[in-house]
Amino acid sequence: MPSILNKEVQTLGQLKESGYTPRTIKDELRSNLVAKLSAGDKIFDGIIGFDNTVIPQVQNAILGRHDLILLGLRGQAKSRMIRMLPRLLDEYVPIIAGSEINDDPLIPISKFARDLIKKHGDDTPIEWLHRDQRYGEKLATPDTTIADLIGDIDPIKAANLRLTYADEEVIHFGIIPRSNRCIFAINELPDLQPRIQVGLLNIMEEQDIQIRGFNIRFPLDIMMIFSANPEDYTNRGNIITPLKDRIDSQIITHYPKTIDIGIEITKQEAWEERDEKLVKVNIPHYFREIIEQIAFEARESEYVDQKSGVSVRMTRAAIEDLISAAEQRALVHGEKETTARISDLLFVEPAITGKVELVYEGEQEGAQNVARLLIGKATKTIFTHYFPDPADKKEGRSPYQTIISWFSQGNHVNLKNAMSQKEYEKALNQVKGLKELVTKYSKPESPKHLISAMEFILEALHQHSLIGKDILDTDTKYSDMMGSMLSSIGPIDGDEDFDDDDFYGNYR
Repeated sequence: MPSILNKEVQTLGQLKESGYTPRTIKDELRSNLVAKLSAGDKIFDGIIGFDNTVIPQVQNAILGRHDLILLGLRGQAKSRMIRMLPRLLDEYVPIIAGSEINDDPLIPISKFARDLIKKHGDDTPIEWLHRDQRYGEKLATPDTTIADLIGDIDPIKAANLRLTYADEEVIHFGIIPRSNRCIFAINELPDLQPRIQVGLLNIMEEQDIQIRGFNIRFPLDIMMIFSANPEDYTNRGNIITPLKDRIDSQIITHYPKTIDIGIEITKQEAWEERDEKLVKVNIPHYFREIIEQIAFEARESEYVDQKSGVSVRMTRAAIEDLISAAEQRALVHGEKETTARISDLLFVEPAITGKVELVYEGEQEGAQNVARLLIGKATKTIFTHYFPDPADKKEGRSPYQTIISWFSQGNHVNLKNAMSQKEYEKALNQVKGLKELVTKYSKPESPKHLISAMEFILEALHQHSLIGKDILDTDTKYSDMMGSMLSSIGPIDGDEDFDDDDFYGNYR
């Protein structure tokens, strides 16, 4: 927009003298995008992982002056990207003062604007509309009506103004005409009933609308954007074929394609910067990898409904739960600094069970068991990034043999989540060969990181079925594999030596 245009211009005559030239919103978006691309500016700040896929396609659609639809599963930044598009609009545009549909002063389309200009001429007052006011959005719901989107006859206005229903001024405009010269988005498009979608056809192609018999040929100037989840196509509704045909570009979004991209997104979205004066929580990097791997495992799990998807909101909530678990433990013991533990992953379960949709087999297995299965698989996968694979038989004697032998001699480790750091270290230090293995294959940043890595090894050995693990509430017991299997069975009839206090049901 030329610099001569400013909010000091208050009348139609002044606007004409300023050299203002109208242009459509799609031309406006295209022109500003061209300028930003030429200057090397980043268009979609904070959108990670779409640099070579979605973002270029959206930019191509804008350069081509297209209406578009973002199609993808939940939590793929569709709405966020759409809401960033107003940044490409001019900061201010002039409108006829009081216009309901943002009439361009030089191209008035409503009866109100035409009558006002006829009455006042060059003295017609104008207003300036900021780019933030030029974005309209509607969440598609089954109860959405044509009146909501397009408009209807307003009998109260007709009565107050003493007009007949044949007068154009009795029309109450819907949200789309009121978004003239704006970007208008409809989220979850398939939720709109087919007969309502039909009402969008003329707007998309011919720019005319009909309201209760009024055939008003408004040259509406709108950039239409839609979002949809593929699941909706079968579960809740469909996009009618004629409407799909009128949407120029269909752009497919996706989840993070690598662990590193997922970590970057989670760091950006999660609330991690808490009050370090209260408690400082250290998060070893492998915890971030495990959290992201949980999402990757869920997106391939036979227990999870893949049509529904696994939102990146899950990883954000999971890392926040992990930090909170460590924070709470430190507060209880009056510790000013703590490090996340593998046993803290138990508290990540609510972030998983609340974010994944299970298929029938998953429901039969139980949401909590599925969550623990995903955590276990993720831990097993990430472990081999840092330590030798316990399943690898090529090296001859396993580097974990000393640890496994210690457990086979009847020893066990009880880890309670409420343990202080000293108690936690004492419990893990008793395992023969465990600390030596950590120092041999890794370089922990601190003694607390070292102790946490020791539990990491025990959990990985359990996931490879080399040692047993029993859980009761939030307490964990690592023991010999055979002993763990027998404990899960319970006491044998006549065995009076069985101590109920030592019984831990496996994952119960």
